[in-house]
Amino acid sequence: MNSKVIANGILRALAILVGIALVLYFLNEIQAVIVYIAVAAVISLVGRPIILFLRRRLKFNNTLAVIVTMVLFIALFIGLIGLFIPLIAEQGQNLALLDIEQLQENVQNLYNQVVNYFEFNNIDVEQSIKDSGLLSKLDFAYIPEFLNNLVSGLGSFSIGLFSVLFISFFFLKDSQLFENGILTFVTKENESRTKRSIASIKDLLSRYFVGLIFQILILFVIYTIVLLIFGIKNAVVIAFLCALLNLVPYIGPLISGFLMLLLSMSSNLGESFSEVILPKTTYVMIGFIIAQLVDNFFSQPVIFSKSVKSHPLEIFLVIVIAGILFGIVGMIVAVPTYTAIKVILKEFLSDYKVVKSLTKGL
Repeated sequence: MNSKVIANGILRALAILVGIALVLYFLNEIQAVIVYIAVAAVISLVGRPIILFLRRRLKFNNTLAVIVTMVLFIALFIGLIGLFIPLIAEQGQNLALLDIEQLQENVQNLYNQVVNYFEFNNIDVEQSIKDSGLLSKLDFAYIPEFLNNLVSGLGSFSIGLFSVLFISFFFLKDSQLFENGILTFVTKENESRTKRSIASIKDLLSRYFVGLIFQILILFVIYTIVLLIFGIKNAVVIAFLCALLNLVPYIGPLISGFLMLLLSMSSNLGESFSEVILPKTTYVMIGFIIAQLVDNFFSQPVIFSKSVKSHPLEIFLVIVIAGILFGIVGMIVAVPTYTAIKVILKEFLSDYKVVKSLTKGL
């Protein structure tokens, strides 16, 4: 091997590395667009069963079915906004007029009542908390500032919303758009397999995302009923946030449980801890646990077995591994990605025993 061949090899390797670096840089710069496309793809998968129903059962043409589906999504979104805006506006007004010193005093009183109730007065932990002055260092003035930042971000949200709706419309109208883009990179002999894989992935993921919506809806209804029964303020907002957090596997329910505990206690600031706050919070958390049991033993098994056709233990391991490798985002996209990989493996590597074992339910 002469020096010219070695030099050409080195230059080729450097060119490949530079090309990869440029592609990664480009993807990083347009990550907002990638997010828009990903959200639009999810919306198109959720809307796919509606379009098929309108076309097959009601004999709508494709364009009319897409328009009706988009109108339904927009109406649902406007309905959610109409439900939450008055509550958020009310809380924003309350926070804007908030007496910060009074709020800090109420939190301090609640802390004192908790300590007295559980007789923690002689425990070193309590003394260390007092010595650190942790409660006095809490600056609740950041709450109005947070709201101001939230309002300033509405402009970017509006642009993102329009982009997602625009992309979703064409994903729904031209359902073969994404498929044709992939087929341009596939050889002739693999076209039929690729088409079957894409069709199977679309079907499975559509059922999966629709199942997730029903999962959130079930939790939302249970949370709302529990919070309304025990007179927790802003029950609908709290229930929606806690149900939405359930999209993050395993970690989401823990965060939503802590959030519900905190908001349930804070909604009764100034009341007696032993007579009002503790009983209400206890009953609310019992309702939360019941909702989680319903979700873990009914909703999730149905979704995983009927939609992605995977064993719950298999899904658990995939989510844990994805979480270790890619964090929260990995946990969220683990199930759809794993499902797509399984379909591709079954179509292209079905002769292998391991692949047969993993994909026997598909």
